[in-house]
Amino acid sequence: MAEKNYKIALFGLGYIGLPTAALFAKNGFKLIGVDINQKIVDSINSGCSPILEPGLAKLVKDGVTKKLLSASTDGIEAAEESNVMIIVVPTPIDENNCSDLTAVISACETVSHGLKRGDLVIIESTVPPYTCERTVIPILEQSGLKASVDFGVAYTPERALPNNTLYEMTHNARVIGGLNEESAEKAAFLYGKITQGKIITVENLVTAEMVKLMENTYRDTNISLANELAMVCESLGIDAIEAIKAANFHPRVNILSPGPGVGGHCLSVDPYFIIEMAEKQGIEARLIKTARDINNHMPHHVAQMVENSLDEIGKSTLHSNIGILGVAYKGNTADTRETPAKPLINDLISQGAEVLVHDPYVSPEVIINMGAKPVKIEEALNCDCTVLITDHDQYCDLTPAMIKSHIFICTRPILDPERFKNEGIIFKGVGRPYVPNYSLLDSNDFEDKRIILDGAEKP
Repeated sequence: MAEKNYKIALFGLGYIGLPTAALFAKNGFKLIGVDINQKIVDSINSGCSPILEPGLAKLVKDGVTKKLLSASTDGIEAAEESNVMIIVVPTPIDENNCSDLTAVISACETVSHGLKRGDLVIIESTVPPYTCERTVIPILEQSGLKASVDFGVAYTPERALPNNTLYEMTHNARVIGGLNEESAEKAAFLYGKITQGKIITVENLVTAEMVKLMENTYRDTNISLANELAMVCESLGIDAIEAIKAANFHPRVNILSPGPGVGGHCLSVDPYFIIEMAEKQGIEARLIKTARDINNHMPHHVAQMVENSLDEIGKSTLHSNIGILGVAYKGNTADTRETPAKPLINDLISQGAEVLVHDPYVSPEVIINMGAKPVKIEEALNCDCTVLITDHDQYCDLTPAMIKSHIFICTRPILDPERFKNEGIIFKGVGRPYVPNYSLLDSNDFEDKRIILDGAEKP
């Protein structure tokens, strides 16, 4: 085994596929990336990365300059010229929250037309358990070749976080499952060339498929616990962020931060793959379902916070202008996949509000397609109510003097509430109920040192 013996065709040049391709090229492998989007292909062949990710632009430029990295829309030709095919295409869910394997099936069909004896096919796309055995291999065998006899199959899930993708790909552990021992060994050799992390070989394909789903389901469930605790704390007048921080000093407790909902292609999608397969086996994945329901509810909870807050100052969502800070699902990225900002915007528009959005990374076209108006940050901060959704670094520098809105709702724990309340700003957040600074209130604002908040008397 040596780099010179391999030529790789990688299908799917998205947030994970392109960094993977660039890393293989960096480590001396000749790789051709395949994508159905001609603009992406043209951009890569010109030495430019179409994806905003720290360090990726240089890797792409270097790979193209050294003639180790190229891109094409012709998947059959790419498969014919290669002896390793890696499939990293999207696997979304449909309207029934079931896996949509259309892209995986299409890529496998393309590969089958160029498959040869001795080839290795690696699936990286997140898929439900038994997808490799029951879907991928039968399609590949339409080539007339026999899996395990004529060609190998391996599965290895990616583990990478946007805005830190290259570091995680080169340092995280890599889980690999193979159809047979030879398939697993070849895949382990290849990925061992691009990561310093541990290579973990599991028993078979389906175990590796399940590992990825377990990881993301764990995180989704943990976040749902934080979100449910946050909503309970809001009702009790408790600062959930402070309580969670204190609880996490327990050596066996690690509650994640609550927020406006879960976005991205992993946490908001992968648990449904387990639910889908469990139901086919006659098992109800109750905890996983409930976690998904809680996290899906959070954007609607934030919309209700907006409505209640406006009502408290004698306004209505109808005809109000609502500023939104950030529509990317994660800070410092342009990634809006499954972003909780979208259902929030939908709720606010359905209630008759005008929604004004600022996001330093997301294009105006994407914002307009969400039904909102792209604006400068000053305009978003000068609305009847402003809601911070995304924890972009820029928003960490907000000061009370910049907030011109009547109400500021901060759904991420990135700002100090007291700093804003001390300046008389109505500052609320997920898990952070509004308790005014009474030293700033005029005596006419309350009677007998009590004030009505959220429909209940608070001392």
